Amino acid sequence: MSPGPDAPAGGAGDTGVTRAEACVVACAEAWRGAGEIMASPFGTIPALGARLAKLTFAPDLVLTDGEAALMVGAPPLATPPGELVREAAMPYRSVFDVVWSGRRHIMMMASQIDREGNQNISAVGSHERPKVQLVGVRGAPGNSVNHPTSYWVPDHSTRSFVEQVDVVCGVGYARAAGAGSGATRFHDVRRVVSNLGVFDFDTPDRTMRLRSRHPGVTVEDIVAATGFGLTVPDEVEETRLPTPEELDLIRTVLDPRATRDREVRT
Repeated sequence: MSPGPDAPAGGAGDTGVTRAEACVVACAEAWRGAGEIMASPFGTIPALGARLAKLTFAPDLVLTDGEAALMVGAPPLATPPGELVREAAMPYRSVFDVVWSGRRHIMMMASQIDREGNQNISAVGSHERPKVQLVGVRGAPGNSVNHPTSYWVPDHSTRSFVEQVDVVCGVGYARAAGAGSGATRFHDVRRVVSNLGVFDFDTPDRTMRLRSRHPGVTVEDIVAATGFGLTVPDEVEETRLPTPEELDLIRTVLDPRATRDREVRT
């Protein structure tokens, strides 16, 4: 049976690793091999993932303080602004220079996402009379056509993984291709991470594929919680667990207050 929207996420088998910690590692993997680019994570789990990646296998990642400066290292989430060590200014106008050059990989959240990689964070329901007003389109269109984009969905269900998003904010593969070379030059929907699994678009028609399932989750769980036909390989690997070093970094250095468990219940 598919876990309902109110079902607990559960732990990662009998390893003692929580589902939230497995999700942190899955998000971190999105930046593996990225080189010296700006990582822009949104949400607690992606923020931990970017920091974990920088401290381990992606040391050249550049992180910002979320306001107007580049940070030194990968400070814990709970670090007060006055205690952050900053190495260079990154005012808002400078962010666009990085965005338009393709040297950024953002991990946004998605209220809805569909099989072609279109994302919605604006509204649910018809455009004329939406049932729910969300945060608005924001910078999603420009982000998704100018540099690699990944998504984090903490509550995987048929309400979030839908056949067609109600409002296109982040641009998916078919729409980018239809818009021409100006939209495809840097367009790259790299990864989708949810509380159930990891997904990509490495298929001939550039539609969503199940890449891995989190420990304790079955393929059947994921298919039942997805509102469209998902490409499922014959063999679906399990999302890797954190190494002992990574687990120590998550628990004692990056997130000692366990704020990760508020985003993915254990």
